[in-house]
Amino acid sequence: MKKYDLEDRTLGFAKEVIRLVNKVSKTLPNVEIARQLVRSSGSVGANYIEANESLGEKDFAMRIKICRKEAKESRYWHQLLDCPDYFNALRGHLIQESIELMKIFGAILEKVKRRQQPNK
Repeated sequence: MKKYDLEDRTLGFAKEVIRLVNKVSKTLPNVEIARQLVRSSGSVGANYIEANESLGEKDFAMRIKICRKEAKESRYWHQLLDCPDYFNALRGHLIQESIELMKIFGAILEKVKRRQQPNK
């Protein structure tokens, strides 16, 4: 069974986004969209690192929510980026990765919520 380190995975996601952005045409819309895409994709991993260094359960949950939000935002910017057809496979992979990250962070949040609920 392969072990996945979420810090490594989010770092890889941000690096792949940067590689894609470096290859697309530098039109005015693409430059602005790419700027937002690079920020949001990098923020996923940065906030996950912060979550792992959190001061408590509430701080952890808040940072995980930000991770999920940034992954969702990354998906949005990917959909707006104007790419040549030969980059569609890479963009599709990155959109899928952002969806999977959203689901992972959503599952982490659900687990945190269950831990925070008082026993009935």
